[in-house]
Amino acid sequence: MCRWLAYSGTPLLLDTILYKPAHSLIDQSLHSRLGVETTNGDGFGVGWYPQESIDTPALLRDVGPAWNNRNLREIADHVRSPLFFAHIRASTGTAVQQSNCHPFRYGRWMWMHNGGITDFHLVRRDLTLQVDPELYSDIEGTTDSETMFYLALTLGLEQDPPGAVARMVGLVERSGREHGIEFPLQMTIAVTDGERLWAFRYSTQGASRSLFYSTRVDTLRKLHPDVAFLREVSDETHLIVSEPLGDLPGAWNEVPESSYGVVHAGATELCPFAPEPV
Repeated sequence: MCRWLAYSGTPLLLDTILYKPAHSLIDQSLHSRLGVETTNGDGFGVGWYPQESIDTPALLRDVGPAWNNRNLREIADHVRSPLFFAHIRASTGTAVQQSNCHPFRYGRWMWMHNGGITDFHLVRRDLTLQVDPELYSDIEGTTDSETMFYLALTLGLEQDPPGAVARMVGLVERSGREHGIEFPLQMTIAVTDGERLWAFRYSTQGASRSLFYSTRVDTLRKLHPDVAFLREVSDETHLIVSEPLGDLPGAWNEVPESSYGVVHAGATELCPFAPEPV
């Protein structure tokens, strides 16, 4: 499986979140505490929106491990963004290649995923045939994660992200069960259009991979007035992570099973999530 983080808030250097925390995503690439694998070294990716524009996010993806990539270390000290995604990959069977590294991008949209479609090789043909023909040629890799992204785009992601993800999950589960798969899907997903950020936690079995969101900054300032980072960011700053970036008491809250959260204009909302039949 994989580890990921999504950041929205005061523009920061990527280094602030990627490298500086005690249990940063870089540390998790070697020493994950809550992932299926301790080591996540099958590639990485970072996507961010320039402060001047949200039309197209920038991507840096590579097949090597994040912990010793000099290009990632270099840009982290120079790129500042109000919204970025970062992902470290542990392959579930598809090839270790750049086009299979997250995040995935379509226009202004970014998507990343931890989990997997069970026995993807059995349902891959059925699922990819459901992708809109006008979108199909944009698929570059071979992962279940990218297929899920393009299914969600096909099913209305740009107009209704929660509904499109629910319909995508319904389609994946239906296809899986047609092939005799008892528990077809395991997922935590982050998706953004550069203005809003959605995060989903769901699995067919009801035992999803870990996912956490940060406590409100104003609350944390009261708990920890001596923490400099909290004085430097606005109340609208939020983090969503596969596992906590440190052990600061009160900083992290588990995303409930079968739910999704949305961050928009600094406000956050948690909602129940359930598949929709297609």
